[in-house]
Amino acid sequence: MTIRRCPALLVSAPASGQGKTTVTAALARQYCNQGHRVRVFKTGPDFLDPMILEHASGQPVYQLDLWMCGEAHCRELLYQTAGDADLILVEGVMGLFDGTPSSADLAEKFNLPVLAVIDAGAMAQTFGAIVHGLASYRPQLRLHGAIGNRVAGDGHAALLAESLPPSVVTFGHLVRDADIALPERHLGLLQAAEIGDLETRIQFASERLQFNLDLAALTPVTFASSATTPLPRALAGVRIGIARDAAFSFIYRANLDVLEYLGAQLAYFSPLTDQQLPEVDSLWLPGGYPELHLHTLAVNGAMKQALRAHHARGKPIVAECGGMLALLQTLTGANNQRAEMAGLLPGHGIMQPRLSAIGSQSVALPEGEVRGHTFHYSRMEAAPAPLTHGATQRGGTPGEAVYRDGRLHASYLHLYFPSNPQAIARLFAP
Repeated sequence: MTIRRCPALLVSAPASGQGKTTVTAALARQYCNQGHRVRVFKTGPDFLDPMILEHASGQPVYQLDLWMCGEAHCRELLYQTAGDADLILVEGVMGLFDGTPSSADLAEKFNLPVLAVIDAGAMAQTFGAIVHGLASYRPQLRLHGAIGNRVAGDGHAALLAESLPPSVVTFGHLVRDADIALPERHLGLLQAAEIGDLETRIQFASERLQFNLDLAALTPVTFASSATTPLPRALAGVRIGIARDAAFSFIYRANLDVLEYLGAQLAYFSPLTDQQLPEVDSLWLPGGYPELHLHTLAVNGAMKQALRAHHARGKPIVAECGGMLALLQTLTGANNQRAEMAGLLPGHGIMQPRLSAIGSQSVALPEGEVRGHTFHYSRMEAAPAPLTHGATQRGGTPGEAVYRDGRLHASYLHLYFPSNPQAIARLFAP
């Protein structure tokens, strides 16, 4: 077994909404500005935070999820990254101990020291009590430091620092400032490309973040390589068209890697602006925000016809969540505006004011079992009979429906391709 060593921190919090992404982005940029090579990971099945973190670090961001990705895959990602990084940052998900598996589970599995981000805007010495709780709840977890977010000023920061238990060796703070905060919408943060002043916000946050951590003083974490078998070139010579624009952008970096490792040639297109498909054997329509681009999608008749022609020729299409909504008969947005979609799949999508489904799921497809997750605000009416349903991670109620029509595979499920590359190859193979 070969090993590599690299300083690393898992950035977590007591709850969602504390500012983990802002602080992680600021940290990444701060150390990049010092000339360090920083690589960032995101815990859990998230598409939006990685877009911000990629912009901050200038490097691709991958997911680490012990259930969806698997321990061996996470271990190999960390090992490979440790070979060319001066610092690894892993942004957690939700609160430190929330979920099964949790960010704490990931930290313990790979011996990652934890940096707690806490919204201190409405507290003083209680900050120390929260840090003490995070540090002592599971004694085997290493809580290295804490950062107070939305701090009023130096005096407030001094109160927070004085309250810390002796076991916490580093402290930092980020002041409250509207020019630092990252804008959000119903699914979370805005996509990086939609934030016109994102570069300014990240750079400003990195300059205002008061956190002095000498990387040389941070004990490197040891990462071991997992035994991996090279993937067969099951998609050699297959050209896959991937929808990628402002409406369709929920794409895991690891999914693209798997398709390329399998031998596929990737060609990107925009259902919003392109009038025709590239010359491809198969299509992948990932999730995104089609509900925000109803009119543009509806009036692009040439693209809708191209999608229908591709399907009529019996060529594979994999449509996930927003990609599936774009293939229904109609989609109704949050303002009750209804638009005609491509009509490859019977049914009508309707946006809801509240979250409709969230959680990790697996699905037993004819091609093999694949893991992934679901997160959407829409529902479907008059949908066809499903081929099967996913299975929720915690069991109980059935998961998301999976629809098939010829070579069309459609579901709310976002599949994580590395969980079963052979099954994915069968989905896309002509």
